[in-house]
Amino acid sequence: MSNQTNFSLNCPLPITKYPHILMAHGGGGKLMKQLIDNMLLPVFSNGNFVEHDSAILNLTSNKIAFTTDSYVVNPLFFPGGNIGSMAVYGTVNDLAMAGAKPLYLSLSFILEEGLSFATFWEVIKSIKQASEISQVKIVTGDTKVVEKGKGDGIFINTSGVGIIEHNLTINPQQIQEEDVIILSGDIGRHGIAIMALREELEFETTIESDCAPLNHLVLQLINSGINIHCLRDITRGGLASILNEIAIDSDSEMIIQEKFIPVQEEVKGACEILGFDPLYIANEGRFIAFIPKNEAEKALSIFKQENPLATIIGKVEKKEKGRVILENKLGSKRIIEMLTGEQLPRIC
Repeated sequence: MSNQTNFSLNCPLPITKYPHILMAHGGGGKLMKQLIDNMLLPVFSNGNFVEHDSAILNLTSNKIAFTTDSYVVNPLFFPGGNIGSMAVYGTVNDLAMAGAKPLYLSLSFILEEGLSFATFWEVIKSIKQASEISQVKIVTGDTKVVEKGKGDGIFINTSGVGIIEHNLTINPQQIQEEDVIILSGDIGRHGIAIMALREELEFETTIESDCAPLNHLVLQLINSGINIHCLRDITRGGLASILNEIAIDSDSEMIIQEKFIPVQEEVKGACEILGFDPLYIANEGRFIAFIPKNEAEKALSIFKQENPLATIIGKVEKKEKGRVILENKLGSKRIIEMLTGEQLPRIC
């Protein structure tokens, strides 16, 4: 599936004579109403979005998934995305990891006094485009303004609702011995894209974030009849931390083959310069799937239609101990642990 779409919005600026966000734009008066009426309602009008305290939704399933997340990335714009697209995709992906079909999102902004309307408009356009690519609707939202120096430009909170139209139960407790672990693509690009921009590192090619929606690929797996046991997107803490979380939650010992984990050469080089381990670098468009051994090749072929770098990286060895063992290219093994902190702050 291509993430490209024909998209055009004409900027409505200036909504007043003010080029920047003022405290009054969050004060409930005329300026706040102008901001909502002139910048948000025209963009997200879809039959469900109304200027009211709550959205009324019609759901076709009794089984739904619900999630919420907040986004505080710095800088706001980075190669491959920005805080707006990341907010949409991040919430869509969380729903997809439960096996849900994402339908509706809420959208709440915390804006810093002094933010330019031009910057805000670029974020709005990106949110609109990302929601169309993900095939979800923005149905309700909120806007607040904080004093200059207290908001880092924009913070975004999104909540999402999706429906579950199958009989699978997808969570760590469903993992079984001999389950195969499939990784959907190369790792580390999002975190390194952010850090390269912050530190003004230059490489032969620009490292772009992998920021992307995952719901379409998950839906293909489900519709193909794959008996998915567990899904998890690889965000903060990276692949190593996510595997550890699942191993602990499922009381499983996992063996991971380092030679099968794809990492771009530019990402490897940046990690060596900065002293980072790619296994712990955040991603925004990658996930792992735990699939029964007899269905692994069928599932992998579906993964590869989306990303040729998708690969089987290991398996569940046995149901005990809750740990992750990494086998390196020389055949030696070591236990990989969760980090006590985070390598890269403010990246999602």
